[in-house]
Parts: sequence; structure tokens; C-alpha cells
Amino acid sequence: MNKSVLYPTICPFTKFPTAHLSDIFSLAVTDKQILSASGSNALQAHSTTDAEFPLVQILEAHRVGCHHVVTNERGTRSVSVGFGGEIVIWAFQDGTWLKTKVVTLKDVWAVVLSADGQYLAGTTQDGHIKVWDLDGNIEEIRDHETKGSFGTCIDLSPDGRLIASGHESGSVYIFSTETGRMPFSVSGLVKPVRTVTFSPGGKFLAAAGDSKVIVLYDTSSGEQVASLTGHSAWILSLSWSSTGEYLLSGSFDGKVKVWSIDTRSCVATHSESEKAIWSVKWLPKIGKSEGFATAGASRSISFYREATGG
Repeated sequence: MNKSVLYPTICPFTKFPTAHLSDIFSLAVTDKQILSASGSNALQAHSTTDAEFPLVQILEAHRVGCHHVVTNERGTRSVSVGFGGEIVIWAFQDGTWLKTKVVTLKDVWAVVLSADGQYLAGTTQDGHIKVWDLDGNIEEIRDHETKGSFGTCIDLSPDGRLIASGHESGSVYIFSTETGRMPFSVSGLVKPVRTVTFSPGGKFLAAAGDSKVIVLYDTSSGEQVASLTGHSAWILSLSWSSTGEYLLSGSFDGKVKVWSIDTRSCVATHSESEKAIWSVKWLPKIGKSEGFATAGASRSISFYREATGG
């Protein structure tokens, strides 16, 4: 099948119209499951190995809801951040998520886990990027200053060498995890940045937000190499396909778009509703079939898979 027509053939496969009782703000994917977090007090885990994506676990976690949930690459550890300021650390054992620690880390907002799950990096509302060692006692090992601007989003490069953060001021910062310094400066966006994400190979960093534009940076130089336009409202979430060939975006306009990195163009648009799409994630491959999940203000999770016979 020609790549140019691959993603227009993806259609809604399964939808859970009442997955949560409030907006779903965050999705996290492992090789077996997808976790969802919302303004409700519980996280939910759906299986991605079953074609019907059944609900397999409800994780009672946060008294006043959760705004971020992340997992490490191997799917052995997860961290969720509640609106009440508490951070819950989970371990995946014998097919079940178990709560292992509950801690309070001051003013933490967005978080990301290292591939092995040992380190947690997070933005703070007073403009810091901090890194903690989660093994044993929770120990802070890094504190990066970002000029006092609220950090709205964060990501780690696949090799763990770089941390990127986006800020309310429109700034984008990249730090070296080895030296704690910025290897170069990157030009920020005009308005708040709401999502940053490294490509699978670490070659690009994608950033987007209220400017309605997705900017691609070359991580070896910090140079801006592309601007992708097409959304009519804030861009709230980005996710790379496993090969790095495609970038997925979700927006406040209720639309989900798939972008070809080769052609720098949108190859598919899915209009789910007029309600905000807070989070989008590519799913693990099943055979050669690719797909993704979306969630947001509709309080539902939509799963897409490549249509067959197209």
C-alpha cells in the first residue's frame, strides 16, 4: 500500500463513550496496555493486545483527579500526577499495576520517565526542570532554571541524553542530562507551548501549542527545519509513530491530524467532535497494522486501526 494513502484508511475501531466521568487529560502506552488519566480520582488501564481493547484495571489514585500519567519504555513503571500535588509511583507486576509510593514534589506539573524507569523529570510552575532518582528514597539530582516561566510540557530523548521543555512564555529549552547545560538555544513559539516530543531516533524535536503551528527542530543544531500548519485552534498533544515517519497531533478544535515527516504535509484528518482532544498516542503495532488512540473533553477514548482491504 502506498504510504501517501496509508493513514486516510485508518478508521475508528473501538470507542468507549463513557470511559471517565470527566475530561481525559493524559494517555500513556506500554507494549500491552494504555493508561488514561482524568479529573476523576481513578486511572484506567485498557488492554492493547486484545482487539476489543477491554478495560482490565481501575487504579484508585488521586482524590481530586490526575493531569498527567507516564510510563517507562519497558512498561514496568508508571507515574501519575494529581491536581492535589501528590505523585503516585506504580509498578507493573504479574499483569497488574501496584501502587508502590506516594510522594509530594512541590509544584510539579508535566513529567516524563527515563527508559529504564529509574529517573523522573518534571516541570514546575515556578520555571524549573527537576530530575529525581526514584530508586530507594526519592532523591533530587538535577535542577535546571528556565527563567521563571511555568513549564507546561516535557520530554526525554530516546537515548536519555537530552531533556526538552515547553513553557507558558512560548520558550523551548533543551538541556544535556550529562552536563546540565543547554547545548544550544532554540527559537520559541509566539504563544504558550503545550507539547514537546522527541522523534524515536532523536533526530527531531516537535513542539506546538497556542500558535496552532507544529515546529520541528534538528536536535544536533537546534535549527528550526519545518513548520506544519493546519489546525484551527491550540495544539494540545503530539505523538510520533514507531518509525518516526509520521507525527500525530490533537487539538482544541476536536481534530486529529497525521503528518508525513518526509513530505512535511498532513496526510489524514479525523474530526472526532467539537470538543478538545487533550491527548493522542500511537499504539503498539499488531503485526503490520498501526493505529493510535485519542481522548479528551468528550470523556471517551477512541481507538483507530488501519483499515484492511484498502
